[in-house]
Amino acid sequence: MIKEIIEYKNILNDIEELIDNSPYKKSYIISEVGISTPTFYRKLKTNSFTPDEALKIIRLIKPKEAYAYDLEQGLKRSKDDIENGRTYTRSEILEGIKEKLK
Repeated sequence: MIKEIIEYKNILNDIEELIDNSPYKKSYIISEVGISTPTFYRKLKTNSFTPDEALKIIRLIKPKEAYAYDLEQGLKRSKDDIENGRTYTRSEILEGIKEKLK
C-alpha cells in the first residue's frame, strides 16, 4: 500500500507539468473537473487534488491511456463473466431485443 501512496504523490507532483504539456487550456480542464478556478490553482500549487479530481484530469489529458485502461478492465470483466457462467446465447439476446422492440 505504501508503494501506491508514493505513486499517487508522484502523480500529484507531476500533474502541473502534464497539464502544461497537454493540448488543453487550463480553463477547459477546470470546467471538466468541476471545481472553481481559485480552488484549482490552490490545489495545483499545493498538490492537493483528491483522487477523483486527479483521475478526471489524467483521463482528460491522457485519453489514449484512459481508453486502454477501460478496454483492459472491460476485457477482465468479460473473462470473469465467462468463467462464472454469466453468458447469454445468441437466441437469448435476440429474444431480449425482440421484447424491447415491442
